[in-house]
Amino acid sequence: MNASNLLVELFVEELPPKALQKLGDAFAAVLFDQLKAQGLLASTESRLTAYASPRRLAAHITEVLPQADDKAVSQKLMPVAVGLDADGKPTPALLKKLSALGADASAVAGLKRQGEGKAEALFYESTAKGVLLTDGVQKALDEALAKLPIPKVMRYQLQDGWTSVHFVRPAHGLVVMHGTEVLIGVKALGLTAGTATHGHRFEAAVDPVVIRNADSYAEQLREEGAVIASFAERRADIARQLQAAAERIGGGVRPIEDEALLDEVTALVERPNVLVCEFEKEFLTVPQECLILTMKANQKYFPLLDASGKLTHQFLIVSNIQPQDASAVVGGNERVVRPRLADAKFFFDQDRKKTLASRVELLDKVVYHNKLGTQGERIARVRAIAKSIAQQLGNPELGRLADQAAMLAKTDLVTDMVGEFPELQGTMGRYYALNDQLDLAVADAIEDHYKPRFAGDELPRGDVGVVVALADKLETLVGMFGIGNLPTGDRDPFALRRHALGVIRMLVEKDLELDLETLLVSALPAFGDKIIDATSQLVEFVYDRLANMFREQGYSAQEIEAVLALHPQRLSDVQKRLEAVRAFAALPEAPALAAANKRVSNILKKAEEAVQPQVNAAVLVEQAEKDLYAALQQVAPKAEQQFAAGDYTASLQTLAALRAPVDAFFEHVMVNAEDAALKANRLGLLATLHQAMNRVADLSNLI
Repeated sequence: MNASNLLVELFVEELPPKALQKLGDAFAAVLFDQLKAQGLLASTESRLTAYASPRRLAAHITEVLPQADDKAVSQKLMPVAVGLDADGKPTPALLKKLSALGADASAVAGLKRQGEGKAEALFYESTAKGVLLTDGVQKALDEALAKLPIPKVMRYQLQDGWTSVHFVRPAHGLVVMHGTEVLIGVKALGLTAGTATHGHRFEAAVDPVVIRNADSYAEQLREEGAVIASFAERRADIARQLQAAAERIGGGVRPIEDEALLDEVTALVERPNVLVCEFEKEFLTVPQECLILTMKANQKYFPLLDASGKLTHQFLIVSNIQPQDASAVVGGNERVVRPRLADAKFFFDQDRKKTLASRVELLDKVVYHNKLGTQGERIARVRAIAKSIAQQLGNPELGRLADQAAMLAKTDLVTDMVGEFPELQGTMGRYYALNDQLDLAVADAIEDHYKPRFAGDELPRGDVGVVVALADKLETLVGMFGIGNLPTGDRDPFALRRHALGVIRMLVEKDLELDLETLLVSALPAFGDKIIDATSQLVEFVYDRLANMFREQGYSAQEIEAVLALHPQRLSDVQKRLEAVRAFAALPEAPALAAANKRVSNILKKAEEAVQPQVNAAVLVEQAEKDLYAALQQVAPKAEQQFAAGDYTASLQTLAALRAPVDAFFEHVMVNAEDAALKANRLGLLATLHQAMNRVADLSNLI
């Protein structure tokens, strides 16, 4: 059977732009996988090309067979004892089963036996006809439509006026071609497969575009339909045109980098045409974040930045038409953007007429959470927590500035600009704080207290910002855990995982001398009786996030478990401990010491009473226990001194000298001696050893 290439296209009304790429990839991938599962691909070299434009989802698959190969099928029927009587003749049950499979008694002689004894069963071997391409494509198309990740389904009527279907957008055409042949029997969404599709709404050379064969699809759409069908090709073309337009302007200008905007614009146009527009320079007195956001979010324009990163008065648009004279398109877009920029300027001018301090009382009318009160109450808690953090850091001036920044941090929520553009919270607060002639550190902290906003985001730039950001995130974590509002599965509406990671990053990367549990406990008084104390639960939550962070950095589960088993309170120390454990694990003495440490832990756990790390040298009897005690007297103080200095690697490597006396102890000394005093002294010796070995990490986790 000769293989040919296959084309499947579904022509629809405009698809949701933010979902287009995902829809196109999913549609093509399921088609390919289903055809492969049915044995309709002639070779492992078969290739898939996905197409997605505003009005179409399509897939091109190479080396597709008109019919799958026949397959040998072996079907288990029943146990031999059930299928054959004592004389070896078929029972009625066996004959009935064979009849259901299209066979009769003559097939009994050809049945295979497998297994032994009571497990021996009868198997019927036959050949299953390979699936026809029409049937295979129908099944694959049904599956592709069923599994499409549709963000929101529409319900619409077909042309018969009675039948209703559900899909992402109304579908108007179906093309299914195997080489030059149409698979006429294939149907979907009330449509029957044909060869006709449609190109650009206004610029197609012909309509409809009749596809000649599966391989001419993309070329015909481009030449006859004025459509670039490939999402990736269209995206690359837009990026190239944007860069070329910026270079023509000169002066080192460049389009703003925004991958999400580029994806969305790619999903909005069928044949992109980048044009240069401009607005009045007077609007540049407005903070550029406002202008950039309104151009990107509302108009899908690409602002142009100069060599220093400052916004220019020119911007780029991606048009879906290519007129000979583009002046009308340019002028129209310039007219459209002008009122948007004027609104931003108006909001900015109006907001600056009131100070941030005058807006504080307005936060008492903004509900934060029904169990935790208003934003005003929340700000009071953040101020109290910030003050406590500054006290723990021993810096009164830092506390004064942090208190002022915390008081004003949320006031831009009640400004006109942030009311229109919530994404600018914090950013506008900084501009308004500078307008109020506040300290630069306070202004920076107002913007930075939201940081880090996402994975990989930068941290607050100054100490005041760090304190307020910590306070803000701790207020959220302690408050939400305190009312039992915990994240579950993939649901985390208050972004508690992100807040916990933000706290971790600030403590670690800023090398702050703050203890985790002290931080959490010190935040509790700010809530009064609104919450319960969930500190222990929150501590474990933070350590889980910390473990995830270090796993992503390449540390092993054993290394992380060894360090976090001790619940180190200075999170800034954790990475140094991990590096020390990794270096220790590479030593030849490490496996034996880790095993011994685990043995010691188990012995101490089984002790009838808590064992204190105390040794009476006069009670030591065996030479091996005397040698271990002497080694500890020599090694432990040095290791402790190195630990206190923060040299965890050297501390663990010093302990490696204990391997020989530890091995000798377990070989020659019985811990559970009959003499109670001797036993207690030996347990005390092991407790001393355990204490010395597990200052940096619980080494028993390394085995």
